[in-house]
Amino acid sequence: MGFGNVSERRSAPPQVGVSVVILTLGPQSDGIRDAADSSHASGDGASGTSARPAARGASAAHSRLWLPLVRRVRQPFLGFWALPGGDLRADRSLEQSAYSALESTTSLHPRYLEQLYTFGDPARSRGGLPMVSIVYWALVEQREAADFEDGDNVRWFPDDDLPPLAFDHREIIDYALARLRSKIEYSDVATRLLGPTFTLRQLHGVYEAIAGQSLDLANFRRKMLASGDLEDTGEKVREGRQRPAAVYRYVPPDPGDVAVPGQGSGALPAVGVTADHDRATGASTDSDESGRASTRADDALSPLIPSAHG
Repeated sequence: MGFGNVSERRSAPPQVGVSVVILTLGPQSDGIRDAADSSHASGDGASGTSARPAARGASAAHSRLWLPLVRRVRQPFLGFWALPGGDLRADRSLEQSAYSALESTTSLHPRYLEQLYTFGDPARSRGGLPMVSIVYWALVEQREAADFEDGDNVRWFPDDDLPPLAFDHREIIDYALARLRSKIEYSDVATRLLGPTFTLRQLHGVYEAIAGQSLDLANFRRKMLASGDLEDTGEKVREGRQRPAAVYRYVPPDPGDVAVPGQGSGALPAVGVTADHDRATGASTDSDESGRASTRADDALSPLIPSAHG
């Protein structure tokens, strides 16, 4: 890089790149877990059977969120898994750079892509060279992810069973999951993972995956049907050996109404804008924001968690 010693490197302009957290819905099953375990049992994930979120097993405790990771082929962190990413270019916007990183590693084309946060803590430095990562997150419909083909250095992993990660990518993923959980009460989250129409069982799977635990299905059905947020499309679809299930969609929001969670609010609000600004200016710490996000997630999920009802 042309910088002689560590002190000179620390005062140099930082290296800036773009990384993307890609989340999709996938069931938990023995078959998937076995594949995921074998693909990173050795720590570097270089061997084993490929795992994909579209795979199906005999049974599932609850649905989980899955994300693709890329195995690094150079130092630092040679052989470790990392988020898809790439360098910035003068002829591309930040969003275009994020999409380019997605296409070059996963070939996915998510319809939802949002800037998550910029990570630039001095601890990210390697060899004294400052490193900044502008992170985006994407929500991918399960049907699109099902067509994804693993590559030699690209694998799917469940969010609760990740291999050793490069840099601070574990922290980045945890932050993305906290942000997602803080938005679970808004309908756009479910439709971005499922599509515009869905059954109650499919919607239940989304809530379980985001909550990271099993939720009583009967209680969930009762609360969702009583919420006024859903309308029956009149269509039915067969799910496995179950009798045909009704297909629902979220009630379109009234443009004249103020979006209120749980009252047919379809549009995502600017959640975390103030907090992100505080982060950029140093007014709050990572732990403060993570704590607030976790509290919001608990508030949104507690009515649906069986233990909350004794």
